[in-house]
Amino acid sequence: MMLKDTLLYLSQNARVHDFVIQNPLARGASRRFVAGEDIEDAVQAARTLNRHGIQVALDYLGENVTTEQEARGATDAYVSDIDIIKRAGVDANISIKLTALGLDIDQSLCEENVTKILQQAQEHSLFVCIDMESSAYTARTVDITLRMHERFEHVGTVIQSCLYHSKKDIERLITQGIRVRLVKGAYSEPNTIAYQNKSDVDRNYVQLMSLLLARGNYPAIATHDEEIINAACKYVRDHGISKDAFEFQMLYGIRRDLQENLSKRGYNVRVYVPYGSQWYPYLMRRMAERPANLMFVLSNVLR
Repeated sequence: MMLKDTLLYLSQNARVHDFVIQNPLARGASRRFVAGEDIEDAVQAARTLNRHGIQVALDYLGENVTTEQEARGATDAYVSDIDIIKRAGVDANISIKLTALGLDIDQSLCEENVTKILQQAQEHSLFVCIDMESSAYTARTVDITLRMHERFEHVGTVIQSCLYHSKKDIERLITQGIRVRLVKGAYSEPNTIAYQNKSDVDRNYVQLMSLLLARGNYPAIATHDEEIINAACKYVRDHGISKDAFEFQMLYGIRRDLQENLSKRGYNVRVYVPYGSQWYPYLMRRMAERPANLMFVLSNVLR
């Protein structure tokens, strides 16, 4: 827990960010988990995954912008990337972060930008997942998703099993037929609102997963935890749920063997492929989640 908290703290430290982002060794090591810094890199990664029968969720990295210009720039990048994705013919959808679209500045600005992206995605029949960020944004993210879904059917969001309130949020989303991506959570949260022990987070994940598999609209079970994956496979088998009724999701560069194994067994698998110059906070959260990722990065830097 101490290592995780330290890494999450460093992910928000501006001085460390500036040092790492300019370090060629760290940039090279990041390519294991980040496709590259532009959409062309991401499309190439998507093509490779598609050839193995794996779908993709593309995520243009960036968060917590502080100016309207940055928020509109991120919006324009998403809109442009949607066109590129469709022209490339890859099997991919996209994920967006509300703080990259101006949520910290003004919620109306953020919703205007989200609307622009969803309008473009709708023209191409492309699904958009609104990513979940820290608990400071959970309620607003769910509310914005619910409002957007009134106009755009192809939008969903993410729920984190570490939070106490997640079952109520999932119930609201299920009622409206909104697609949910279930994750454990990659942010440091206080014990007043979140489980602190991994066993509790895992137990809640399985409970929420069962709820989504039974009643959800094509849920995404996002995990690399083999015990949970096996529990999902058993649940759908025992309850006669089709493999086409949900998908497993995993992160780019993590457990490629597991991704391909599930795909060969006939399950739908989607890999979350991040790209962009703002890769540092994302990489630090991945290392905080799984110490093996930290060892991979350090070994590459040392080599």
